[in-house]
Amino acid sequence: MDFTMAFQPIVDIAAGQVWAHEALVRGTEGQGAGWVLGQVTDANRYAFDQSCRIKAIELASELPMGGARLSINFLPNAVYKAEACIRATLAAARRTGFPTDRIIFEVTENERVVDHDHLKGIFTEYRRQGFLTAIDDFGSGYSGLNLLAEFQPDIIKLDMELTRGIDANRARRSIVKAILAVCGDLGITPIAEGIETVDEAKTLRDLGVTLMQGYLFARPAFRAVVSEPDFAGLVA
Repeated sequence: MDFTMAFQPIVDIAAGQVWAHEALVRGTEGQGAGWVLGQVTDANRYAFDQSCRIKAIELASELPMGGARLSINFLPNAVYKAEACIRATLAAARRTGFPTDRIIFEVTENERVVDHDHLKGIFTEYRRQGFLTAIDDFGSGYSGLNLLAEFQPDIIKLDMELTRGIDANRARRSIVKAILAVCGDLGITPIAEGIETVDEAKTLRDLGVTLMQGYLFARPAFRAVVSEPDFAGLVA
């Protein structure tokens, strides 16, 4: 299958700069991720996962990243052996000159993993190779905080179901506050995703979150990066 990438920034509102760009799969004519992922089958899952990594790195190496990190989604069920499946990624990074210590691999919590030891082994190997690791959509999937009892990634991305309307929802604020306390204790960096309003961003900032992603700052850019997102007056 033929596809390309869009890139959405993750911003650091404390520093007033882009912290990372997440690579999001798109059709070559701009079709959404659902259109592309709908063509993934058990037969082509491994090849698709490998191609996504390579495509993201190749495109990012051609764009003005400005020293920001690159976040790549991966399918853990497509990885049969971490050290073998990472070879093409390492080769692409070497070929394009993209630093491996600026690459984040994130797995969605909704990607159901039956074998947690397998995922832990993947994260362990990726860290050994110098990559950062992240759990995306944290708080929306089947296991929540139980995941962190099995393994601790470098980063968790708080799902938009937790951050949406958090300024007016006491329960969401309480839950996020508890998750942030766990993150602090385990040395995990939190990112709030799906931020659409200034009030959501201010509430999360007051709770201690400085890394954010969402339409408030920038929409995904097709085969491009947003180097100057809208910080919506959040940066002093």
